[in-house]
Amino acid sequence: MTDDRLSPSGIPVCLTYRPDDAPVDYARDLGDAGRFPFTRGVQPTMYRGRLWTMRQYAGFGTAAETNARFKLLLEAGQTGLSTAFDLPTQMGFDSDSPRALGEVGRVGVAIDTVEDMHALLADLPLDRVSTSMTINATAAILLAMYVVVAEERGIPRASLSGTVQNDILKEYIARGTYVFPPGPSLALTAEMFRFCAAEVPQWNPISISGYHIREAGATAVQELAFTFANGVEYVRQAVRAGLAVDAFAPRLSFFFAAHNDLFEEVAKFRAARRLWARLMRERFGASDASARLRFHTQTGGVTLQAQQPLNNVVRVTVQALAAVLGGTQSLHTNGYDEALALPTAEAATLALRTQQIVAHESGAAQTVDPLAGSYYVEALTNEIEARATELLAQVDDMGGSPEAIARGFFQEEIARSAYEYQLRVERGEAVVVGVNRFGDGSEPPIIPAPDFSSLERAQVGALAEVRARRDASAVRDALGAISDAARPYVEPDAERPPLMPLVIDAVRARASVGEITDALAAVWGHYTPTM
Repeated sequence: MTDDRLSPSGIPVCLTYRPDDAPVDYARDLGDAGRFPFTRGVQPTMYRGRLWTMRQYAGFGTAAETNARFKLLLEAGQTGLSTAFDLPTQMGFDSDSPRALGEVGRVGVAIDTVEDMHALLADLPLDRVSTSMTINATAAILLAMYVVVAEERGIPRASLSGTVQNDILKEYIARGTYVFPPGPSLALTAEMFRFCAAEVPQWNPISISGYHIREAGATAVQELAFTFANGVEYVRQAVRAGLAVDAFAPRLSFFFAAHNDLFEEVAKFRAARRLWARLMRERFGASDASARLRFHTQTGGVTLQAQQPLNNVVRVTVQALAAVLGGTQSLHTNGYDEALALPTAEAATLALRTQQIVAHESGAAQTVDPLAGSYYVEALTNEIEARATELLAQVDDMGGSPEAIARGFFQEEIARSAYEYQLRVERGEAVVVGVNRFGDGSEPPIIPAPDFSSLERAQVGALAEVRARRDASAVRDALGAISDAARPYVEPDAERPPLMPLVIDAVRARASVGEITDALAAVWGHYTPTM
């Protein structure tokens, strides 16, 4: 029986769940962890064998400041790095561009040349610590910089491990840091798949992101369906480019959000593994290794509130527990003050301690998939998979993600969900503690901001120094080679020469992010939304 209770995705929630509410064929729908369809986890022993990677997101101001935060977190027990870049870097603008004015270093670290990347990674053991980089349109350039830093420090490419987000489709859908049109952008993604498989085999060439789709207002069901629609398109593009699916698919990674409804989020992660495994096997004939869904989770930034900010500690704890009970491979926990400013060192450390307490004190890591067999969780898992499959079929009927983006389908669906949720909050139907109920009238605290103007001047000065020292002729030649090689990428059936080695050559010559972006844009043009 049901009443009017609904999960955040609109799934009716019964008062009591019984066996008939959660029909499951164990071998077909669950299976043991480490076995298809991986519902219970991608590794046979899960956290008994190895805990998830504790990968706190950091990036602000200069490379040196961010390097100091990395070291603080590593000393506190973090086990992986995660880098946030400022908007000019994400959009392919150098710090001295007029379009970067006032944005340098504000929401992430400013990276103009490989010298900045050297400063960002100074003294860090790149052959022993994995690094995630949240970068999309300019992902090839930042990956090239990482490779060159390692090369100039004598570290072989084969020993590097990490992830570059490189998920351009979700930028058109939900985030907006795109530069080039979809066609060449997707061709460049396939080129990065090829390069990583051949040259950096421990590197994940993409992190297909549902997180930003969820941040834009999507439900848990939409998060899965739209992320997997994009994932299918990336696999399709790589196969069309001549890559065997099992040559690259084992290194595909995903990125999901964890929100406040503990049971819906756990069920979402379990349904995600099962659905992706079935998609890869049925559509691409992928091996089990290629069908395993490996993902990073971040607690929900959009759920953080400026009012009574210490309440965010509790929200983040619930969300972290959901990610762990759902079997994540990597986790970032947000700082409680992130609704007010970039997280302070104190908040970032407490966020890491939250993960450590969940890992070592809660008991959640003691056994594999501890909520399996719960009638409620199994029913939610089934329903989320069914609804996501139905939504994915709608995208298929349109011709796939690029066509659905062009029609505005994703954008309209997400906007509708966000609007409906906001109405529920304003009506008091969705309770947000300290905001629309249990408020105390206090004003949010004010956290002093850094002197970004001074930071920007210093960054622009450092870029000028690099340009003055480098071989200008070598830079021009390297950029010209990139433009020449980029031309076949706008021709659907043309043979495309490898681009990554040329980008690496340009980075090595100290070409900047903006210069390399411009060399590609001169051939590919810039993307302009049609709606």
